[in-house]
Amino acid sequence: MSQNTMNLKLKVWRQKNANTAGAFVTYDVAGISHEMSFLEMLDILNEKLIVDGGEPVAFDHDCREGICGMCSLYINGKPHGPWQANTTCQLHMRAFKDGETIVIEPWRANSFPIVKDLTVDRSAFDRIIQAGGYVSVNTGNAVDGNSLPIEKDKADASFAAAMCIGCGACVAACKNSSAMLFLSAKVSHLALLPQGAIERKSRVLNMVAQMDKEGFGACTNTGACEATCPKEISISNIARLNLEYLGAGLTAE
Repeated sequence: MSQNTMNLKLKVWRQKNANTAGAFVTYDVAGISHEMSFLEMLDILNEKLIVDGGEPVAFDHDCREGICGMCSLYINGKPHGPWQANTTCQLHMRAFKDGETIVIEPWRANSFPIVKDLTVDRSAFDRIIQAGGYVSVNTGNAVDGNSLPIEKDKADASFAAAMCIGCGACVAACKNSSAMLFLSAKVSHLALLPQGAIERKSRVLNMVAQMDKEGFGACTNTGACEATCPKEISISNIARLNLEYLGAGLTAE
């Protein structure tokens, strides 16, 4: 075997659907290049399964560039695997050793029901976003960019919050399956900008209500969400969310 390839044992969660019991199934894969991405390694596994007459493992992916949040896998007990600030599609096999056993699971949260194998339904996030409504803008010619001066620290904080890709790693890492980091990022990036001021109060009230309706748990304050977030969203946004929610509730008409 080449020094640049390795053999691995994969323990993959297989489950037909949300109403069927699942279990780990063990697979051996050989000749895996250190330079492969994790998803390319799963592609190799699926090609082998198809050739052998088996059913390929279902898993989510899209851009494979770390910007869409689709590649939601729980790898060796950590969302998106061992690398910090990294999505699964950006994880490469050099993070593992020859002969290693890799345990691969889907997100574990009641609000993210399993569709099949490693694929979960994260449409709860979409419904939270929809509950936030729209940003009111005047029609007509585009407004000059300098007509709305924004303090740099607020602009920076807004852009940092807007980096959230909605992958759900924060929910998977939290022992209560809380969506507070995700929601706080979505609320913060608009609350910090004048363009989001008109719906500021209704937005946070409606989004929090939808989050609770979806069955996500309460914040645990352990910081596991921030530690596993591939975009390093700060938990300071949760404090801002609580402030926005309290203020909106006290002044609601």
